[in-house]
Amino acid sequence: MEIVLSTDEEHSKLEYSNITIREFILLGFSDVPYLHWMLFGIFFLMYLITLLCNSIIILITRIDPALQTPMYFFLSNFSFVEICYVTVTIPRMLMDLCTQKGTITLFSCALQLCLVIMFGGMECLLLTVMAYDRYVAICNPLNYPLIMNSKISVQLVVACWVSIIPVVTGQTYQIFSLPYCGSNKINHFFCDIPPILKLACGDTFVNNLAIYVAAVAFIMVPFLLIIASYSKIIFNILNLSSAGRRSKAFSTCSSHLIVVVLFYGTAIITYVIPKSNQSESMGKLLSLFYTVFIPLLNPIIYTLRNKDIMVALRKLQTKLSIYRTT
Repeated sequence: MEIVLSTDEEHSKLEYSNITIREFILLGFSDVPYLHWMLFGIFFLMYLITLLCNSIIILITRIDPALQTPMYFFLSNFSFVEICYVTVTIPRMLMDLCTQKGTITLFSCALQLCLVIMFGGMECLLLTVMAYDRYVAICNPLNYPLIMNSKISVQLVVACWVSIIPVVTGQTYQIFSLPYCGSNKINHFFCDIPPILKLACGDTFVNNLAIYVAAVAFIMVPFLLIIASYSKIIFNILNLSSAGRRSKAFSTCSSHLIVVVLFYGTAIITYVIPKSNQSESMGKLLSLFYTVFIPLLNPIIYTLRNKDIMVALRKLQTKLSIYRTT
């Protein structure tokens, strides 16, 4: 059945499609205005705790000689990326909760999207590098100092940045090269790929395909490499003769494994599973989980389940107590 538009309808549609959007409106939590100040207090407190915990991890891995190892070098880099990741999203969300406006320029939206994808991708790659570090330490301990020396550790982190930056920049340019001429309301609390593409007027097939390929490359492939590493790790741990050695090996890997499951679980659901199977409310909830809750949980998981970090924290606390009394 063919629908024929009248001349007036065609004219109005043409005029509407020629309007170029210069700014967006982040709806955020506008559907629950009575909860704005409570949400502001909760998210602000969570943001401060996330900054504090990750900053402490960076500090103690720098000043404690016992933590001058590749494992904690990667952990400090991961904590730095976590700080950047939450800083890109939460302060903007807090400001919108205060002003209840949510207006964001096209450039600011593009910049936020670029940084969110970049830091999220870096977390994926760093988690993979950390899994490889644990694989070498447990499966090839005699050659660990040679394979994972300080030079190699720095090169691995640099390689992560070098691989993610051009891909993310290209993705962002491709997304914001599309025409946006309809509604400018983003049903989200930050500029994320799925809600932005819903507002595009042009054909988004190529964009969705590129995003899916990038998601497979930076989410699924690292995830499979982590699974392969931990399969080898678990096999080697089970073959250890000493129960004490098995317990120590499991303790050094369990924290990382918990973080991997939490982070990759939400990332795969958000960016790999087809969006037709996911409502906007569910997408917003998942984004809230991996942009606010997981960065808060990660340093807590690493500190509470890591004996070396707990010892370093006690040393730091003792030094601070002595400094205050003198």
